[in-house]
Amino acid sequence: MEGFMHYLKTRTASLLTELDKRLLVVLRDGRTLIGELRSVDQFANVVLESTIERIHVGNKYGDISRGVFIVRGDNIVLLGEMDVLKEKSSGLKEVSVEEILEAQRVELLQKEQLEKRFNYLRHERGLAPFMPDMGLDDYA
Repeated sequence: MEGFMHYLKTRTASLLTELDKRLLVVLRDGRTLIGELRSVDQFANVVLESTIERIHVGNKYGDISRGVFIVRGDNIVLLGEMDVLKEKSSGLKEVSVEEILEAQRVELLQKEQLEKRFNYLRHERGLAPFMPDMGLDDYA
């Protein structure tokens, strides 16, 4: 445990060089946030200002303004500085919030239908349905 705490402190210290920069943060639940890093602590908890939540569906994206956002360090999967030039030349098309939310809803419905079909086929073969949230990873 002591080694992990040393690792965490050194990683957090390197975040201090990113203060006041525009960062992209990917969370464990899959959300993507973009905001200016204003504060960080020894647990890698971060405070983002002028934050937007970016939703991607296919080659489209939409931004939802979120303002000041506090993120627990253990919820962060990926964190990095935004490159404005690469962002503009990414080939993604920006659409309205309403359009991206509708596209996200349709995508989720399609995934649910596919999962139902998959579970039906598993049931037909005498197999248990796929249950990704059974918590088995907690005991590995």
